[in-house]
Amino acid sequence: MSDAADSIFTHTQDQLKQYAQDVLRYAKEKGASDAAVEISEGSGLSVSVRKGSVETIEQNKDKGMGVTVYLGEGRRIRRGNASTSDFSQQALKDTVEAAYNIARFTAEDDCAGLPDEDTLERHPRDLQLCYPWLISAEEAVELARRGEAAAFAVDKRITNSEGAGVYAQQSHFVAANSRGFIGGYPYSRHTISVAPIAGKGGNMQRDDWYSSMRDPKKLARPEAIGEYAAHRALARLNARKLDTRKCPVLFEAPLAAGLLGAFVQAVSGGALYRKSTFLLDSLGKQAFAPHIQIVEDPHVIGGVGSSPFDDEGVKTSRRDVVRDGVVQGYFLSTYSARKLGMKTTGNAGGSHNLSLTSSLTRASDDFEAMLRKLDTGLLVTELMGQGVNYVTGDYSRGASGFWVEKGVIQYPVEEITIAGNMKEMFHQIVGIGADTLIRGTKQTGSILIENMTVAGS
Repeated sequence: MSDAADSIFTHTQDQLKQYAQDVLRYAKEKGASDAAVEISEGSGLSVSVRKGSVETIEQNKDKGMGVTVYLGEGRRIRRGNASTSDFSQQALKDTVEAAYNIARFTAEDDCAGLPDEDTLERHPRDLQLCYPWLISAEEAVELARRGEAAAFAVDKRITNSEGAGVYAQQSHFVAANSRGFIGGYPYSRHTISVAPIAGKGGNMQRDDWYSSMRDPKKLARPEAIGEYAAHRALARLNARKLDTRKCPVLFEAPLAAGLLGAFVQAVSGGALYRKSTFLLDSLGKQAFAPHIQIVEDPHVIGGVGSSPFDDEGVKTSRRDVVRDGVVQGYFLSTYSARKLGMKTTGNAGGSHNLSLTSSLTRASDDFEAMLRKLDTGLLVTELMGQGVNYVTGDYSRGASGFWVEKGVIQYPVEEITIAGNMKEMFHQIVGIGADTLIRGTKQTGSILIENMTVAGS
C-alpha cells in the first residue's frame, strides 16, 4: 500500500496483518484444525442535497474482524463464525473462542474447509485500486448542489428533485488463513448522482444518472450528470400506454448489465448444486447466440471489479466464460465447487470485470445505430420488480421506455410489462451496441433481443 493510502487509515496494512496472524495463532492454540480471518477498516463521507438544501451529511469510520474456525478433517468438518469490531487482544481471543464453540455444535459438512493450497494466491499483484478522495463535507455539498442546479437549469419543466448526492469511501483489509495465505490491499469507490423530477400534477416523471469510479478524477462533472438526468426525465413526459403485442426489444446499456447479472446468477455454484437454475448442466452447451462472448478479467488496473484473489484467497485469472455462445465456465467458490465435484473458479464473493460483447458489433454501432437496428419496437429504459424465475427462466418485469418506429423514437411509454424466457432471450440476442457502459462489475452496451411479449392495456 502506498504511503498516501496508508496515512488515511488508523491502522497500517502491517498492523492488520499482525492482528490476522494473532487470530490464526489463537485458533490453533484453541485446537482448531484450520482457520480463516479477515480484518478490515474504512472511512467515508456521504452527503445529499435536495432543492439546494442539505438533507444529510454522514461520516462513517468502521472496522471489523471476522473469523471462521474449522474442526475435524476430511469428510467430517464442522465450522463456526464470529466477528467483532474491537481489535484488542482480549477481544480477538474471545471472538476466536466464540467461533470455536459454535463450530463444536454445528453439523458436519464434507464440503466445508479451506481452499486447496495449490489454488491460493501467494504473490498478489498490486492492481492500483485505491484513490483516496479527502473531500470535506462542504466541498461535497457544493458538488451535489452544482449537479442539481444544472438539472434545474435545463428546462422550466424540471419542477422538483429527489436530490443529488456525493459519496466517497476508502477502505483496506487483510485476509489470511492457516494454510499460509495472507494478502490485502486498499480500495476506494466514489459516486456523484442526481435525480430530477419533470412535469406537474398527474404528468410527472423522474429519472436519474450517476457516475461511479475508484479515482475521483475520473468522475463525470456534476453539471454533466445533472443535465443528462434532466434530459432523461423530460423525455419521459406525456408517456402513453401500449396495447399487447410481440416486438423486438432494445435494453438500454444500464439495464443490459442486469441481463448479464441474471446469467451470472444462473451459472453460480449455489444455484447449480441446489438444481435451482434454468442453466443446469450448461457447461459446454450453447446458451447464447453464436456471436456472443463473455470474458472475465479480474486484473484490469484500477477496475471496479478487479481483485488479485477472491474472498477465500484463491487466485483469480482472466478467462472466457462464454465463447461463441457456448458456456466455458461457471462461477464457483471452494464450497460450491466441492458440492459439484469441480474446482473453484476464484469467484467466492462474485464475478470480476465481466464484459459482454458480440463479434458482430462495429465501432459505429452507437446508441442511434442500435435504434436503427431495432427499427420498430420497444426501447426499455427502466425496469420495475424482480420478476425472474431462475428455476424456469421465466422473465416478466414492469417496464417503461420509448416506442420506436423506423429507428426513430416516437413517444415515451409506461405501465407495460415485458415478458419472455431467459433461455430464449439469450439465444435471441441479435446485437450488442458499442455504447458500452460499466455498471458495478459488469460492462456491456445496449442489447437488442429479437422478440418479446409486451403486455399493455
